[in-house]
Amino acid sequence: MAHRLHEAGFVVENLSYASTSRGIEDLARETLEPVFVAAGATQRVHFVTHSLGGILVRVYAAARRPPALGRVVMLAPPNEGSELADALASNVLYRAATGPAGQQLGTGSNSVPLRLGPVDFELGVIAGNRTLNPLFSRIVPGVDDGKVSVERARVEGMKDFLVVPCSHTWIMTDRAVIAQTLRFLREGRFAKE
Repeated sequence: MAHRLHEAGFVVENLSYASTSRGIEDLARETLEPVFVAAGATQRVHFVTHSLGGILVRVYAAARRPPALGRVVMLAPPNEGSELADALASNVLYRAATGPAGQQLGTGSNSVPLRLGPVDFELGVIAGNRTLNPLFSRIVPGVDDGKVSVERARVEGMKDFLVVPCSHTWIMTDRAVIAQTLRFLREGRFAKE
């Protein structure tokens, strides 16, 4: 994805964050604040996110609404939480792998995504409908990507929504997803087939 975006003329920076040691609000501030400071007030900053990354953008935008925020494409985001996070919340392996942020991605009272309101920025969401983990898919109701249901990827205020035959883990490597991401970043909509 990063290589293809760079080839298309975008300046690309892959952001990483310590998702296993921090909560979502801290991760959003620590990860995104430096990006907007570096961009200044006039340079638009677009985001392509995967899973939790989309929630970080929503949290940051809700708290600070930076004027430089451009278009956002979220891949497999748990915009309405994930039942998988609920089911695995007390599992020691899940807690170790996802840390405090993973405990905030469920559908219960501590769900950060459910506390957020509608988005007020240009957002395109791409959800997957294939799973590599049938066990997890038994936990997640409806059509899902193995971690997030198609319905829970949606969020009020999004400009466009697309479902693709991809799994949660590999959605960002799919050629069609990359092409649709570029289309949204350029035009603010996905190509309808």
